[in-house]
Amino acid sequence: MGPEELEAVARLEARVVAADGGRLKLEWPWLRTRAPDDAGDLIWREAGEVLGFAGLYAMPHAEAVEIAGMVDPSARRRGVGTALLRAALQLAADRSFSKALLIVPRNHWGGLEFALAAGGTLDHSEHALLLKHPPAGSAGDKNIAFRRATTEDIPELSRLLTAGFGDAPADFERMLSQEFSRTLMIERDDQLVGTLRIIDESGIYGFVIDPAHQGQGLGREALRLTCAELFDHGVESVHLEVEVTNDRALGLYTSLGFALVSTEDYYALEVGSRAG
Repeated sequence: MGPEELEAVARLEARVVAADGGRLKLEWPWLRTRAPDDAGDLIWREAGEVLGFAGLYAMPHAEAVEIAGMVDPSARRRGVGTALLRAALQLAADRSFSKALLIVPRNHWGGLEFALAAGGTLDHSEHALLLKHPPAGSAGDKNIAFRRATTEDIPELSRLLTAGFGDAPADFERMLSQEFSRTLMIERDDQLVGTLRIIDESGIYGFVIDPAHQGQGLGREALRLTCAELFDHGVESVHLEVEVTNDRALGLYTSLGFALVSTEDYYALEVGSRAG
């Protein structure tokens, strides 16, 4: 999308959030940096105004693609969302994805009804959390350090992310080269203890402490230091996501001052199916 379309989508997002609350997971770093041949965005226009949007997001070589979208409050119940989802599923099929995950903010109007009508089944749910001030707490372990990950770290990154999330990206080299993100290796006394990824200097993803080093307070201190650095560099807020079943991580994040913004349900859809 060009600058004018991005601005129109941002205005639509503001209208939807004002009406429904919470947030929308539109992955703006990806939207702003998509390659010209990456046709992953679908727009619904009427009389020149953008009233609907759907975006497809996937790591390289992934089997599943995520779909996030929105419809202007004034244009709902008219089939706009259904048409966008139908086109998104066809685009996913054209790209040979085997599975689609429709992201539905739990508090947004008609989301559950829409997902079920499309044939979706609940895959998993995540809490979206936001930190609006420097993290709580004082300095802990002073031996924790960070360094930028390189291609030489790929084997350890794969091991850590698989231990933390059950799998790992297939194309680490592309991930490490993205301009809007940086992957950090977390070390203590020159020993690798974890990793995390910062996207757009405001979002934290892929945060893992090696199981062999958990229970020592390293995760809390690593996250506190990361957030403190981001606020020192002028960010207004920091966001992250956590599985709703991960009470331990949720307790860690809230202890630093993160607050719940939205709960998002991921509904699995068969690629090639037709919504509605």
